[in-house]
Amino acid sequence: MARVIHVFRRPDRFVAGTVGEPGDRAFYLQAIESSRTISVLLEKQQVSVLAERITALLGEVSKRFGEDNLLGTTVATGSSDNDPLAVPLEEEFRVGTMGLGWDADSSSIVVELLAVTEEEIDESVVLDDTEEGPDALRVFLSPTAAKSFAERAEKVVDAGRAPCPLCAEPLDPEGHVCVRLNGYHDRNPVAGTE
Repeated sequence: MARVIHVFRRPDRFVAGTVGEPGDRAFYLQAIESSRTISVLLEKQQVSVLAERITALLGEVSKRFGEDNLLGTTVATGSSDNDPLAVPLEEEFRVGTMGLGWDADSSSIVVELLAVTEEEIDESVVLDDTEEGPDALRVFLSPTAAKSFAERAEKVVDAGRAPCPLCAEPLDPEGHVCVRLNGYHDRNPVAGTE
């Protein structure tokens, strides 16, 4: 079966979002252009890494091409996008491999998300139009849109459960066994005893 690559050259919207309660959230990336919407499912860690790498790539591009050149390719946007994901939310595929690059011709960050496969993925299929390989979502983002995406993605990741002040593991509403306390917790302390 031929590979399907969903390409968004000028997306109206590309955002990270979640469905569910903290501790039981599903993470999605969603691209919208005109009447076309594609949503892909991925792990929290993948969202975090993608935001981190986009920020690093923007820094590198800015350093190489100069801040003025980079800013000259962007159009200022108003406020950041805090709207929920568009519904109905239908997952196109689960993300396995991610690719990231700079397209000098369009002065865009290129994000490519490949579907999970059981076979080993050859690096040549990432950011390429070969006919063999997993389905993919390829999104071209202006530096401003990429920065906005990264900022929102970081907020989405951080909006989960609060971390334990001792071990930094997520605190559950039902309770938490902290490894720093070696699981010890005196549930019925008696006042005045030593």
